[in-house]
Amino acid sequence: MKNAVSFGIRFIPKSSKAKNGTAPLYARITVNGERIELSLKRRITLNLWNEKRSRLKGYSEESLQANKSLDRIYNKIYEAFRQLQEENKLLTAKSVKARYLGLDDSYKTLAELLTYHNTKMTSVLKPGTMKNYYTTEKYVLEFLEKKMNTNDIYLKQINYRFITDFEHFLRNYKPKTHRSKPTNNGVMKHLERLKKLTNLALKMEWIDKDPFSKYSLHYKKKERDYLLQDEIDILENLNLDRITLSRTRDVFLFSCYSGLSYGDAKSLEAKHIVTGIDGNKWIVKEREKTGKLFKVAMLPKVKAILKKYEKEANISGLLLPVYSNQKTNQYLKDLAKLAKISKKLTFHVARHTFATTVTLSKGIPIETVSKLLGHTKLSTTQIYSRVLDQKLSDDMRKIM
Repeated sequence: MKNAVSFGIRFIPKSSKAKNGTAPLYARITVNGERIELSLKRRITLNLWNEKRSRLKGYSEESLQANKSLDRIYNKIYEAFRQLQEENKLLTAKSVKARYLGLDDSYKTLAELLTYHNTKMTSVLKPGTMKNYYTTEKYVLEFLEKKMNTNDIYLKQINYRFITDFEHFLRNYKPKTHRSKPTNNGVMKHLERLKKLTNLALKMEWIDKDPFSKYSLHYKKKERDYLLQDEIDILENLNLDRITLSRTRDVFLFSCYSGLSYGDAKSLEAKHIVTGIDGNKWIVKEREKTGKLFKVAMLPKVKAILKKYEKEANISGLLLPVYSNQKTNQYLKDLAKLAKISKKLTFHVARHTFATTVTLSKGIPIETVSKLLGHTKLSTTQIYSRVLDQKLSDDMRKIM
């Protein structure tokens, strides 16, 4: 049998704050003798107040409107009390007030979760990772606006249907700009980030169950493109009139021969070049994406590219002339067309080329390649090994 709980709501004007015959109105919530007051953010005419009824007297427009509003507030406060009682939560005047205001954990919203994550994780996650979360957030907010006609929902409203509806929204998304709509794996990445956000809410005890418990992420395995040595040679020997293409070609080849990602190449500075115990020059840097330290020996072609832009580096402080991501991708597209290379050139392809053509195919152990690439897991590097095994099998099949 549940213990009896005394509960009361009373509206009171603050006479101590009276001014020009009006005073601010408060709701006094009492649970088991404990009191707390809640400002209603409105003033009432004192000579109209009926203390016994806790309402305004008469039938004036002010009285009718105010009393109607007070009835609504009374019902909402009582509903907050009833919910806490049904949920067998701790019942205090403070908890009832928090539930009424939507400040208790049971009524946290998706917008609050996004704000909390962005505030707390900025110092933990890398800028590139945070940028991805911001993109996912943009899609989520657009989904709420276009498909649910709202700008926020309670976390408890995120369920299997919400997830599948969001997936459908992403798959059918029509970008306003030149960008292509998300691929299957792109959609899965956004859902994976949403899942991590709800896992955070679960750990914070803002929700009681995992909304993704019945949902499975389905990634499609895709071929990891990389350039063969003859394709690298074609790129190197291209006669280019446009300086933008020449510079982009150099930075791309730099990545092919060093394994640096776009972000790492763009932020490369003189302090990242050190002399190793072998007397050779090495690039020693933390990966922008993971923060993991990597060390890679500078091959002759890497040194030659850095030498080419030495004067500019002395002025800018950056060793390579890297354009914006959008411009770089366009220039790489132009380069592939000029070189008659059917593969889509990206910095991912450049890193894959370093892993396969430049290192693994030359007999460099996979454990070493993993460290050179700054991978946090060996399994990530093993993908390249399987690619080479498949190519070897295909090549042998041609002569059998």
